[in-house]
Formats: sequence, C-alpha cells, structure tokens
Amino acid sequence: MARSSIRFLTLLVAAFMTLTSAASAQTVPAEGEPRAETGGAQTLEDILRRQENQKLDDSFRSDNIANPDAAAPATGQLGTLGGVSDAEFWRAYRYNELDELGTVKASAKGPSGDTSVTQVVIQDTGMTWLKFRRGPLKEYGGYLLLGTIAILAVFFLFRGRIMIDGGKSGKTITRFKGIERFAHWTLAGSFVLLAITGLVQLFGRFFIIPLIGHEAFAPVAIGGKWIHNNVSWAFMLGLVMVTVMWVKHNIPNKLDLKWFAVGGGLFSKGVHPPAKKFNAGQKIIFWGVIFLGVSISVSGLSLLFPFELPMFAATFAHMNDLGLPQLFGMEALPTDLAPHTEMQLSQTWHAIVGFLFMALIIGHIYIGSIGMEGAFDAMGSGQVDEQWAKEHHGLWYEEVTGKPAYKDAHPAE
Repeated sequence: MARSSIRFLTLLVAAFMTLTSAASAQTVPAEGEPRAETGGAQTLEDILRRQENQKLDDSFRSDNIANPDAAAPATGQLGTLGGVSDAEFWRAYRYNELDELGTVKASAKGPSGDTSVTQVVIQDTGMTWLKFRRGPLKEYGGYLLLGTIAILAVFFLFRGRIMIDGGKSGKTITRFKGIERFAHWTLAGSFVLLAITGLVQLFGRFFIIPLIGHEAFAPVAIGGKWIHNNVSWAFMLGLVMVTVMWVKHNIPNKLDLKWFAVGGGLFSKGVHPPAKKFNAGQKIIFWGVIFLGVSISVSGLSLLFPFELPMFAATFAHMNDLGLPQLFGMEALPTDLAPHTEMQLSQTWHAIVGFLFMALIIGHIYIGSIGMEGAFDAMGSGQVDEQWAKEHHGLWYEEVTGKPAYKDAHPAE
C-alpha cells in the first residue's frame, strides 16, 4: 500500500513537472524521440530509476542548459519566459557551466567579498560521501573487524595460550608504575568507549533500529554522540602521556630483528628472544597507536569544530608539491575544497583510521589477556612474575634487578 502511494505521488510530481517545464530552456525533442511527451523534461521512468539507484543518463539536462545570465527568448510554450530562469541557473551551477565573468562572479563572492573566491552552491560530493559511508566503509570496515577476530580465534585454536615455560616462580617484580598504568587505562578505557559509540553511529541504522525501533534508538544515538565528543579529550590526554613516558623505550634497534626472526616466540614453545622493556611486537603496537592516535585526533578535532580546522586542502597541496599523486599515476589532488567537502573528508578519514585502530587494539587486547599467561598482570597490578619477566623481557629484567636472566651468554645488543 505504501509503495503504491509513493508511485502515485511520484506520478503526480512528474505530471506537475511536465506542466511547469516552461521554466526550462531545454530543446524540445521531436515526436518519437525520448522524453518527447514531457517536452524534454525528466519522465516518470527517470524518477523511478533514480529512486532505485539505477544508472541514469543525465545528458538530457546537462547538454541542454540555457544561458542563465542573459534574457533567453521564449521558444514556444515550454521555453524560458522572460530573463533568467531559476531552473537554468541552478542547473548551470550543478554542471559547472556558469559564465566565469557573469553570475558566478557577481552572486557567489567569497566570505571577504573577493569575487575571485567563489563559494559552492551545489555540492555533489555529499552523495559520494553518503554512498561510501553506507557501502564500502560499512562493509569493508566490518569485514576487517570480523576478520581480525576470526584470525585470532584460529591462532588460539592451534597455538593455545602462551604459558610461562618455566612455571611461575612465586616472586614478582614491578613492571609498570601507577602513573604508567593510569595513562594506559585512560587511553584504553576512552578508546573502548569511542569505538563502541562510533560503531553505534555507523551501524545503528542498519542493525540496532530494526531491533529496538527508531524511538528507542534516538536517545542511544544522542547519548553516544555526547560520549564520543567528550571522552575524546581523555583519549588525547592518555595519548600524550604514554607517548612522553614510553617513547624512549620504543626506539627500534637490532634486537628487534632477532625478535622478528623467530616470530617473537609466538609460534613455538620454549623460544624467547632477548628484549628490553618493550619487544618488537609491542613497539609495533606502540607506534601504531601513536600514528593512528594522532591522525584520528586531528580529524576528530576538525569534526568537533566544524569548518574551523580544515586540513585536507593544505595536505593535498603538500602532496602535490612532493609529486606523490603523480608517482602513482594519478592527477594532482584538488586543493580548492568547499567547507562541506572538508568535513566529509574528515569524517571519512576519521572512520577509516578508526577501523584500522580497532583492528590493531583487538590484537593487543588478545595477547594481553587470554593470549598470554601473566601478561595482564603487567597492567593490572603492575607486578609480574619474575619467570615471566625473564622469558619475555630478559634484558629488562637484568637492568632492573642486576640478576642474570639467561644461563648461557645472550647476544649483545
């Protein structure tokens, strides 16, 4: 019933457009040609194809634009009456056909009144952004998270939990101080909240609304948005703290090559490559968190302060200067971006980085909880078993205690 009503209303709209197409200066097709019955205007079939997201040949409009800056003579009953036709004016804007020295300069000045800077009146990239958000972003982002979880499940199935090979010694050593654990949990806790609320905003329309309805979802979405906006400050605080405290311990060195050579001992029992406070795997997590965290914070600030912190036009300009697009066989990136385009790019980048970030953290959560015996204690109580420290961070254990971690001489750094 509802679909029939929509089609009936659509038919009325099409009929109305046919009767009022006198505002259009499109060439009237000859009898027997497409759209002859509507005088060149779109038909009911065109409208229905657009509603069903089917491909539509739009040339019947883009190739038949009258001059909106001049008094076009009437061409019969369906022609332009009088001077500028509003329909033609907006159509010319849509297809970028306005005279550079005409209306576009006179009526579309920039914020400072400078006629050399024009503002965009019709911004078609909004539909591109919406389709990407509802399509590839949601689809491939979801596959990335589910795929990460599936890979870890298979790994756990075959490898099992990584146990302390020598057994617990019963003696503990301080792994992280209170301030370090505070910074870690501030960053981790805020990230979890941001991830959940971000996923709700993106997937809520598709998965949550069908379960609880629009009315119940509205406060969930509003509350999630408030949490997302405000918890972001705690995330950035935690990011700064862990960077300052741990960056010196995460500088790559040749020990990392030895760690990679044996896969960190993750795939083999009894294999424990030498490592200081952070091994190569943890360094990957650390630098991933830093780079992704900074990137998602900058794009997040751009979204928190709409139109105040544009970043893509300047970034594209620098990339063009370095010749990066040409290096990959691409044309120069656009540097004249409308404010709304900047916001759409920021939101898109924010979401893409967010998915990569979540996949990285899922792996980190796995190895720090069920994946490895004794790992959670490092950030739980801050105390780890001495045998665990010897096996996974032997060089750090020797630095802290002055006791040997290895029976045999280990490779020098």
